[in-house]
Amino acid sequence: MLIDYKNVNIYHKDGGTVLRGVDFHVDEGQFVYIIGRVGSGKSSLLKTIYFEVYVDEADTATVLGQNLVTLKRKQIPELRRQMGIVFQDFQLLSDRTVFKNLQFVLRATGWKKKADINARIDEVLAAVDMTDSKEKMPHELSGGEQQRIAIARAILNSPKMIVADEPTGNLDPLTADSIIQLLRNISQTGTAVIMSTHNIPLLDKYPGTVYRCNDGQLEEVTNDNKKMAIAYDDNEQEDLRVDYSEREKL
Repeated sequence: MLIDYKNVNIYHKDGGTVLRGVDFHVDEGQFVYIIGRVGSGKSSLLKTIYFEVYVDEADTATVLGQNLVTLKRKQIPELRRQMGIVFQDFQLLSDRTVFKNLQFVLRATGWKKKADINARIDEVLAAVDMTDSKEKMPHELSGGEQQRIAIARAILNSPKMIVADEPTGNLDPLTADSIIQLLRNISQTGTAVIMSTHNIPLLDKYPGTVYRCNDGQLEEVTNDNKKMAIAYDDNEQEDLRVDYSEREKL
């Protein structure tokens, strides 16, 4: 099991409780959605997985076999090499080409041989259908293309899992659809994908395990249509429709 949380409490830095009594489990190749309203704890949960939020109260809290309660800071870099992280705002280096963005990551994670680096970059760009963009600058790419490069960056070191925080949040519906399909394809190779999202319609199109953050709790709602139906109230659903409508005008 890649992630095993039993009765985990997650806190803000100021000491306030974000989520309490969390039970959350992820296996190899699993595709997992985290849904919930803004401020419900989705990002905080994901940050515990990639060690930006610490866990100090739990019956069990392990990620990649490491106990989070006893985790030492010096252990984090090696653990992070076993996962890929994808953000809503892409976080590409704006002063260098796609190739050099990916090259930077490989060199930073210990790759030495130029031929190996070049070959791996070609592999991941082919996997995300972005081979022709190798020498482009990030600003020359659309939002969807930048997110594809961010995913290519995330899979460079063949991670055991990808953690994606609202990866379609800045994308129009059609582009968002293609990004979810890409992540689904990656999960089918054995890499687990854990992603937070507001894009509820895609959950039916690309099924996975679904957890919902609500009122300080995390519950699995994969097979509970009633809970899925009330995952967002009418006002929030309307906000989403307006948001996507405005993006389509851009």
